Amino acid sequence: MENDNKENEQQINVELSEEMAEGVYSNLAMIAHSNSEFILDFIRLMPGVPRAKVKARIIITPEHAKRLIAALKDNINKYEDQYGPIQSSQDNEPTFNFPISFGGPGGEA
Repeated sequence: MENDNKENEQQINVELSEEMAEGVYSNLAMIAHSNSEFILDFIRLMPGVPRAKVKARIIITPEHAKRLIAALKDNINKYEDQYGPIQSSQDNEPTFNFPISFGGPGGEA
């Protein structure tokens, strides 16, 4: 019976280009939704620069959003089992103050 399930599973080959494998750094995510999709904007904030840029936008269905949450929870649990609890700045601060700038000199070209 178990072999029948394995035969019914499709295998997906995922290609990862060299450029995509480098990844994109993001230190802020903003999430919006409609009745049919979730929009995840991954943003990079730079110290002293009053503007932030969206580095990637991912649009997914509500079902995939729920799967993403489950996968993140599973991976966070595995991470914490191996490396210990992840410290969150929200643990120490009751509210999150969105920084307009990190201080320091402003960005100049």
